[in-house]
Amino acid sequence: MLQYTLENKYAAEGYAVICGTDEAGRGCLAGPVVAAACILPAGLMIDGLNDSKKLSPKRREALYDVITVSALSYAISSSSVEEIDSMNILEASQLAMRRAVSELSPAPDLILVDGNIARGFHVRAVPVVHGDATSPSIAAASILAKVYRDRLMVELDREYPEYGFAKHKAYCTAEHEAAIRKYGVSACHRKTFMSFLTREGRHR
Repeated sequence: MLQYTLENKYAAEGYAVICGTDEAGRGCLAGPVVAAACILPAGLMIDGLNDSKKLSPKRREALYDVITVSALSYAISSSSVEEIDSMNILEASQLAMRRAVSELSPAPDLILVDGNIARGFHVRAVPVVHGDATSPSIAAASILAKVYRDRLMVELDREYPEYGFAKHKAYCTAEHEAAIRKYGVSACHRKTFMSFLTREGRHR
């Protein structure tokens, strides 16, 4: 079970409202990048809470419901395909996380950001490598972002059934690449991620 080691460390330094934030969909070929921010009650232990990538879809869905009920505050936001293409996926991911954090109430005075970059936040933001596997606050955010984005991709699948979004969630699978080559690039695909179309082999 994840421990509040990081949260407790910064609480001891005087930070009163600590949130975690993470994104989902950064490596996908289509759809928005989604971010969530979450403030958990101090010391709240949620059974099974972990990095969303280590959990089954069914378990993530169950934890999503627990987190949304238990959190002191949470928010989910995104950056669009157009924003991803115009500013690059890193900047779009940071923007989505800043948007999510800005919607929290109470506002945090410290932000734990999954990854090695924390850019442009209005209060102190600490990047935490593998934070979704070590910090309950970040893990909770990772689950919220992942479940919300997966649901968005299921909705997009109804609009663009030929691409199979409900199955692969727009990640770069062989099936997804084959569909793009057959049906072309849709309005929800990230144009800057389509370089594989001009060369042989898999997109990396």
